[in-house]
Amino acid sequence: MKYTKEAILDHAKKENVRYIRLMFSDIIGTIKSVEIPIGQLESALDGEIMFDGSSIEGFVRIMEADMFLRPDFDTWMILSWEETKYGKVARLICDVYTPEGNPSEADPRSNLKKTIKKMEKLGFSTLKIGFEPEFFLFKLDDKGQVKLDVADHGGYFDLSPIDGAEDCRRDIVLELEKIGFKIEASHHEVAPGQNEINFEFADVVEACDNLQTFKLVVKNIARRHNLHATFMPKPIASVNGSGMHTNCSLADEFGKNAFYDPKDEMGLSVTARQWITGILIHSKEFCAITNPTVNSYKRLVPGYEAPCYMSWSEHNRSVMIRIPATRGRGTRAEIRSVDTSANPYLAMSVLLASGLDAIEKNYPLINPINENLFALTNEQRKEMGVENLPDNLKEAIDFFKGSPLMKEVLGNHIFNKFIELKTKEWDEFRKTVTEWEIKRYINII
Repeated sequence: MKYTKEAILDHAKKENVRYIRLMFSDIIGTIKSVEIPIGQLESALDGEIMFDGSSIEGFVRIMEADMFLRPDFDTWMILSWEETKYGKVARLICDVYTPEGNPSEADPRSNLKKTIKKMEKLGFSTLKIGFEPEFFLFKLDDKGQVKLDVADHGGYFDLSPIDGAEDCRRDIVLELEKIGFKIEASHHEVAPGQNEINFEFADVVEACDNLQTFKLVVKNIARRHNLHATFMPKPIASVNGSGMHTNCSLADEFGKNAFYDPKDEMGLSVTARQWITGILIHSKEFCAITNPTVNSYKRLVPGYEAPCYMSWSEHNRSVMIRIPATRGRGTRAEIRSVDTSANPYLAMSVLLASGLDAIEKNYPLINPINENLFALTNEQRKEMGVENLPDNLKEAIDFFKGSPLMKEVLGNHIFNKFIELKTKEWDEFRKTVTEWEIKRYINII
């Protein structure tokens, strides 16, 4: 819905909104907010609310602390699950600006908008995105702490009573619909306690905003059911992890799907094949962004349906990029390696830049692979020209460091700060003695 300043002020008055959260995301993707009373709403809509950027991980140095929040009026939303006894709570998603009036180099949302401008210069009107986020539900103890005890022991598409989280998932869907989401499907996933809820495609910035809102709703409604929702990629070692299959398609200047060509044997345009080629060529370089945690690489292993190999196919689910059967307006590429711990704004920025790079430079096209890659040896895959994604976060950081494209698209600040934060994370993990090591070695060495 399109909003003006006057429409927001009027709606807030009619709905008895008493409290507003001005939200933004840090480099890691954590949602932050500056909370204001209703009396400050007009000032907020004029972009006059400041916050201390030096207090947010990855933003600015102490001597550059003052940052301004500029709300995106179209993100005005009453948070139906957070009503207080005094009135309702609303939110606005903001872009972060410097005192000089420039978009902050540390703001992931502004960075994505910068990449979109390059897309538009190449003749495309929009990038449509459909996320498929998965999450686990765990039980809470009597002190509200998370137990490593899943909410149910259901499997793929199971129903109650096997699917013990069905009521929680239904309440999440109803809450999402209440705030304007158009839900396409919700179901139990493969692993015990694992769920998936899919919502309608949107233009890329709106899709990222929706994903951040989705995570808030899921976590809050789960708490009502005495459950904890986590988007951690691999919370349980011996079952499938949580991915976030990312369906994408470019639209041309007339709004038509640029990935569709009815004359092609697969119904795919040259643009679609170039896009796929660019994603695959740069996949090792952007993997630290799309799979940004130590835990991400516990998911990207053979045996649990997660893509480990840089390849694509029309129907083959062992590949990194799959082309779903729908053609025409629905023609799209499904990138299956992305996980739910990724900052969506940065992930979409690097994916968009990677696809555009091959379109702009007309790289030689990579052919599809129809064999089951999980059934082949490393040597057989190498003979076919299929490489592996990075094995761990350290390897992913090294590929990321060496990528001129990643540095260009993210800018010096985000690029260097991300390396700093993730290198620190890897070093902390590297120095940690795990439970596995204790069990493995304590009695035999």
